[in-house]
Amino acid sequence: MWGRILLCPAIGVRVLSRRHLFTMQLKTKDFQSLFTDGLNGIAGLFEKNQFELRIAGGAVRDLLSGKRPEDVDFATTATPEEMKKMFQAAGIRMINNKGETHGTITARLHNENFEVTTLRVDVQTDGRHADVEFTTDWQVDAERRDLTINSMFLGLDGTLYDYFSGYKDLQNRKVRFVGSASLRIQEDYLRILRYFRFYGRVASEPGEHDPETLEAIRDNARGLASISGERIWVELKKMMTGNHAAHLVELIYELELAQYMGLPPEGNVEEMKRVWHCAQSLSPKPMTFLSALLRSMDDVDKLDLRLRISKEEKTLGLFLVKHRRDLVKGQDDDNRLRPYTDLIIDSREVDIQNKICELLKYQGEEKLLAEMTSWSIPRFPVSGHDLRKMGITSGKEIGTTLQGLRDTWKKSRYQMDKEELLSTLN
Repeated sequence: MWGRILLCPAIGVRVLSRRHLFTMQLKTKDFQSLFTDGLNGIAGLFEKNQFELRIAGGAVRDLLSGKRPEDVDFATTATPEEMKKMFQAAGIRMINNKGETHGTITARLHNENFEVTTLRVDVQTDGRHADVEFTTDWQVDAERRDLTINSMFLGLDGTLYDYFSGYKDLQNRKVRFVGSASLRIQEDYLRILRYFRFYGRVASEPGEHDPETLEAIRDNARGLASISGERIWVELKKMMTGNHAAHLVELIYELELAQYMGLPPEGNVEEMKRVWHCAQSLSPKPMTFLSALLRSMDDVDKLDLRLRISKEEKTLGLFLVKHRRDLVKGQDDDNRLRPYTDLIIDSREVDIQNKICELLKYQGEEKLLAEMTSWSIPRFPVSGHDLRKMGITSGKEIGTTLQGLRDTWKKSRYQMDKEELLSTLN
């Protein structure tokens, strides 16, 4: 049976949808574990008022993948006003209803939050935001979602509702847009990066993309320029902690997306691939991996200007770019950790030991990383007060003497105590 023809005014594209509903029953332990007192209370309320309530989006994908979802979102045929009246009548508290204009009401019951969104259709989009209308048609809501694996619903009786072969794609580890890739991307250009992120989660091998999808991404690359840096950075970080991250970043450059995302136009892709190969098993931070693309500290500043990375992320990027080459060679096996420990002792940087650990991940130094993780920063045993007691009163002389003693202490591998160090001054 053919569905209705929809018009998206901002894009001017007509979408002819065909109903092809696939259903099955899901009765896993992860699914059953969701039914807390809070959910049972919410579900009973919707049933009593004759509104449908289903689990939506990513939680369905996770359950079908054998995972217990961390967050569960719900969709319903009830409008926001109907939900508010229903919750108020039942004495259920509602919180943070900033999403009400897009149909989302958050209810709190038994110390749990339940985010419930009215079925909707995007009637007008500008590539970043959408004006919506509410509907009671589950397929119409599924049509506006980005990827087939994110467009499924799960009834509270365990019935899967799949209109666009999302379950089959999940089984085959395929990532596809719902309907036209270009249309879905033009509704929100951030979906380009969501495609990459979910490819890293779902696909078993790099490089198994549909050519038409990549062409649609290339054709719409410029749209990323209109997306805020904060949103881009959120997706990039998630992408870089998934599978195939090096392949996906390389693809970003091949499809000419980097220039619109704040990444350096001449990013060091080969260095990035090397670092990924060496570091992926060590769980590096996203900034550690991304730093491999950056050729200079100026690139870190430009990245921050576009993506609005945190202060901690920026200082880590600057640290890695500065030190990734100067602490690698020149030490025998017994002293390979020494340049890193010396840098910690000499540095005034905040969180220096964690930065060193990220540097060791960058360099693929698994053994040194284990040693550094268990190493405790020793305390320099001499103070200016100790020198004043010995009759040294000049501030300049105290500073020079302390530095000399610190150098002696470092050469002893931090073993000399206060008395031994002070004895060297006699």
